[in-house]
Amino acid sequence: MQAEIISIGTELLLGHIVNTNAAFLSQKLAEIGIDVYYQTTVGDNPQRLIESIKRSVRRSDIIITSGGLGPTVDDVTIEAIAALLNRRLVLNKTVLKGVKAYFKLRKVKFPIETMRQAYIPEGVKWIRNNVGTAPGLLVEYMGKTIVCLPGPPREIESMFVKDVIPYLKKLGKSDWVIRSRTIKTTGLAESQVDGRVRDLLKLKPPTTVGIYAKLRHVELKIMTKAKNEKAAAKAISGIEKKIRGRLKGYIFGYNEETLEETVAKMLIKKRLTIAVAESCTGGLLSHRLTNISGASKYFLMGIVAYSNEIKEKLLFVPEKLLNRHGAVSGPVALEMAKGIRSLGCTDIGIGITGIAGPTGGTKKKPVGLVYLALVTDNKQIVKELRFTGSREEIKFQASQVALDLIRKNV
Repeated sequence: MQAEIISIGTELLLGHIVNTNAAFLSQKLAEIGIDVYYQTTVGDNPQRLIESIKRSVRRSDIIITSGGLGPTVDDVTIEAIAALLNRRLVLNKTVLKGVKAYFKLRKVKFPIETMRQAYIPEGVKWIRNNVGTAPGLLVEYMGKTIVCLPGPPREIESMFVKDVIPYLKKLGKSDWVIRSRTIKTTGLAESQVDGRVRDLLKLKPPTTVGIYAKLRHVELKIMTKAKNEKAAAKAISGIEKKIRGRLKGYIFGYNEETLEETVAKMLIKKRLTIAVAESCTGGLLSHRLTNISGASKYFLMGIVAYSNEIKEKLLFVPEKLLNRHGAVSGPVALEMAKGIRSLGCTDIGIGITGIAGPTGGTKKKPVGLVYLALVTDNKQIVKELRFTGSREEIKFQASQVALDLIRKNV
């Protein structure tokens, strides 16, 4: 079977919202062996939406729309479907009851405009929304299937997994499965990763490898189309083995795993504790370390020490050292790491100081200069780093390198 995705919303066309729904739907459809050959984005215009659906019906078996099911006048999907089918909108009392219950549960007065979400094209099946108020639709049209889902990601994801996937599986079993595995690396530039796996990037279907550069990490995605799960797993594992051999030491995770998750698992497994002293990153490293469930097992404390006075009083950085080397320097980063480790009585201490910009840089110490230090019982590591990008990008890159330094030294 072949599917097509139509994303609805003028805000998508204007770039005000990133279209994450299309990516989610494509991934989930691939998992059940349904190919997606087209994706369309259309504004809040009923006529253009109808034209898009008609065009999709001519070339695809399944059409999935996202968005346009809300309570406002610019939510046009229901009216467009009714016009397409030449059917009138009928008040569905069961849907209305559910919408009212949604607001009652939250002790919010029922907004009268929300009542329009309870009008369903006559004779059309609907999908219950257990997360929001807008129901979905299951439409049979000219021998094809049209699935209409709301736009909010948490709503579309819940409805698609719970109701739509089982429905699509019943339509017709695919002879193929499509599977993928993402391998995440850090510490090498995209060109360096490319140089080590270039032959694999040239592989032709059914098994291919793609390379994707992110901020301070590079992903390799293995994709395969096979007759069954066993064959797909075999194809992926063979390529993964080659990649692991060529990028040993640089791989930090797989699929949705983040670098902070990897570090957290290592710290918990080895029963190590950590404390962090940050300046230019403004607490970002502490945030990432504590963004993992169970962080209290390894993260004991963090201090954002912007001023020299705080560095002296709380982190015991000597005034003479600050005057001699400046706050942005290797010696100061090292003393910050030592100070926070002593203060927190932890196994690991991290110190970060630098210039995130866009102002504050000099010829000698430009924007993007960051010093990072790690201290343990038997290690004292200081790194001088040079980053480019916006203030937010420099902060993130510094935190990413810090996490990788922890990963390699615990």
